[in-house]
Amino acid sequence: MTKNANQVTVLMLVATSVAGDSRVLREAESLVRAGFSVEIVGKEVPADFDAPIGIKVHSSSSGHGLRPTSMSSLRTKKLAPHMRFVRWMLLPTHRAKSFKAWADGSYKLASTLDFDIVHAHDFTALEIGARLSRERKVPLIYDSHEWWLGRQRQYRPTPFTDGREARLERKLVQQASAVITVGKSIGDLMRLQREAKNVRVVRNSFPKTSDTSSLVTTPPKGVIYAGRVDAFRELETIIYASKTVSISITWMGDYANQWATQWVPIARASGIEVLPSQSLSAVTTAMQNAGLAFVTHSDQFESHRLALPNKLFHAVQAGVPVIATNVSELAGVVREFDLGELYEAGNAESMQKAIERAIDRHSDLVSNVNAAKGAMSWETDEKVLVQIYQDLIKAKL
Repeated sequence: MTKNANQVTVLMLVATSVAGDSRVLREAESLVRAGFSVEIVGKEVPADFDAPIGIKVHSSSSGHGLRPTSMSSLRTKKLAPHMRFVRWMLLPTHRAKSFKAWADGSYKLASTLDFDIVHAHDFTALEIGARLSRERKVPLIYDSHEWWLGRQRQYRPTPFTDGREARLERKLVQQASAVITVGKSIGDLMRLQREAKNVRVVRNSFPKTSDTSSLVTTPPKGVIYAGRVDAFRELETIIYASKTVSISITWMGDYANQWATQWVPIARASGIEVLPSQSLSAVTTAMQNAGLAFVTHSDQFESHRLALPNKLFHAVQAGVPVIATNVSELAGVVREFDLGELYEAGNAESMQKAIERAIDRHSDLVSNVNAAKGAMSWETDEKVLVQIYQDLIKAKL
């Protein structure tokens, strides 16, 4: 008997805390609005996290990896050179052990639940998602938030592990009823290198807002970077550019990591205001008051070159033009809609000139950003997501 959405329960698997994962929650809420039930198994979900109505969230632990339970994390400590080297060497093994602990716990937890579709977010959830799919004889959806093997790394090379994971991803992707990616380039790689058949793009977009042009400060008085304050985000370039930029610069985000222990004091000494993570609404207001937003990442990793960061979509829905890195997927969208100015990765002079160009044509850029809201909204991407599920209901359930 064919089921309808009101009878279908989706099991989402994701190795994050869920609470701060806007993509997972946005997809889950969209499915609930479409009539599905959603259960999420996440990692170290905060005990006080209040899930949106219609969504049940469960938590699995990742353990301590290689770290003894009595030892605190080293990620925020200032380490001597030899300790940084040891951490660089051992981090891949530590991460692998942590992800396996989460996967094992998640499998046991999920085995007690009833569900009709498995939705595995990223490679870390793919293997247990495929196992649950086979055992329950239910469809599998693989949601790849990034090109896994091209992701940024702050640890030693792992060529043998990479090869094994590429083969595993290729094998399991071909078992999936649908593959979701965040952009066209990753979708193309899924088809070409993983031989995935049903690949659809659901971007990291934000819900459409009303015309915000009157809320955006013109001419701009600052540029906001909102996101994790860490390596490979072009933040060093921002520091060097800040010495010649005519408007203020603010960073807003988590800076509890090794990179930040060294660079945040340098940023502050350069006149950059560094603030902890803020609520989505607070970031939106800050961007509108400043007038410009950074959407930056390095070009050192393939995943960065292929990425369409949610920062871009957030800025668009806030009505704020962007200063963006000239890397393929990101630059293509910025050019298509003329959403801001591009600069060359690692080039502080190029960034400074991009900011000055954006100041000169700011009013026009604000108009362009507002005109792009519909095409770059979650309402557009939500339709793709829901259609994937409706197609599965018709074909499989």
